[in-house]
Amino acid sequence: METPRELLQIMTRRLGLLNKDCCSVGGCDLSATQSHLLYEIDRSHNPSMQEVAEILGTDITTFSRQVQSLVKMNLVKKMPDPTDRRVYNLSLTPEGKMVATTIDQQMNAYLNEAFSNMSEFEVETLLRSIKLFNEAMGKSSNCCAPVKG
Repeated sequence: METPRELLQIMTRRLGLLNKDCCSVGGCDLSATQSHLLYEIDRSHNPSMQEVAEILGTDITTFSRQVQSLVKMNLVKKMPDPTDRRVYNLSLTPEGKMVATTIDQQMNAYLNEAFSNMSEFEVETLLRSIKLFNEAMGKSSNCCAPVKG
């Protein structure tokens, strides 16, 4: 029988999370980290850099470099907060929004195709189990930095 770690390793590989480039949209190759950044910026309303770094559980220095790479690709805008000039807020450019939407559609199509091999009950059970596992990891003192959402 496979160990929990083995099962998670297989799932990580199948989701492409270990690939150097996780997605390619319109000739734009993105890492998994960059894809996560676009997703979090897209689902928040002009979040600060610190907020998104905390959500992703990453240090601000590494995070800042990733943001800068997305700014150079013209996918993200970094603007000083009007109420506190030391804080920078992030938003997607029109190109960034298109890339984030395309990745979302690609991931949903991939997941829906995978779910099509399961019954409705199995899909519901799986999603409920993932939610329980995410909550349990969030309570663990040994797990990664707290991740909101």
